[in-house]
Amino acid sequence: MSHPLVVVQGLSKRYGGAVVVDDLSFAIAPGECLGVIGPNGAGKTTTIRMCLGLTAPDAGTVRYFPDGATAPGLQMPRDALAIKAQLGVVSQSDTLDPDFSCFENLLVYGRYFGMRAAEIRPRIPALLDFAALAHKADSKPGELSGGMRRRLSLARALVNDPRLLLLDEPTTGLDPQARHLMWERLQVLLQQGKSILLTTHFMDEAERLCSRLLVLDHGRKIAEGRPRELIAEYLEPDVVEVYGVGAAALLDSPLKALAARVELSGETVFFYTHDAQPLLAALATWPQLRTLHRPANLEDLFLKLTGRQIREDG
Repeated sequence: MSHPLVVVQGLSKRYGGAVVVDDLSFAIAPGECLGVIGPNGAGKTTTIRMCLGLTAPDAGTVRYFPDGATAPGLQMPRDALAIKAQLGVVSQSDTLDPDFSCFENLLVYGRYFGMRAAEIRPRIPALLDFAALAHKADSKPGELSGGMRRRLSLARALVNDPRLLLLDEPTTGLDPQARHLMWERLQVLLQQGKSILLTTHFMDEAERLCSRLLVLDHGRKIAEGRPRELIAEYLEPDVVEVYGVGAAALLDSPLKALAARVELSGETVFFYTHDAQPLLAALATWPQLRTLHRPANLEDLFLKLTGRQIREDG
């Protein structure tokens, strides 16, 4: 039986009178990608920072690499240096050194782990190739696109051959092509047996990469499980979106009785149902409206659990 790489128990953090993380517990197994999703201010980044020892928790523990009851593992922040030697981190902000080339960024970062240059240099070509940046080895970060810089940050996080990667919204701000290339690289790492803790705002990213999800809201864990199992547990299987002039009138029409739930967001009416066919047949009498019939997805789950109201940061 394999033991988890990290065990978080009862983690809590307050800022002033605001509870940012509230009694949060979870574990990450070897080879697993655990996704943490939630609205702005849900506590995702604060959780990552406490796992990295950058923010001190008010309560709770973060233990890494336990080996059963007799070997409880390393505790953050007490054993921070020993823990970070086995972690790879990609933060939201770009922390690449603008004065160094791609090659030099990897070389210097490896030195922070006490690695000798003779040990790091042979690894760098493979890391740059993995990041699809072999042709940019001598370029500085300012000469790279946003997607290239994120891939360089990922390659840098792999210099020390970490057991666990902590990625805080690694594809935010990237165009679709760059996001897909980043996903491809992360899937390769999972196939190689790496473990990943990933925070993201992109539900398609969470569904593609994560074997398990934590849903946070107001600092609390409100759901946990495999993506498809959570969708089946909390949602009706079919969704019909209806939009166009007069769509909002459907909220007060007999069609409402053909769905388990009906919601209005902007100018679109969402019907959540166990059988979409009667509803689709009835909508044929509203030819001015446009419809989209699809299976329920993680975005529907996210909105049901956390609401449709826009949250500001903080």
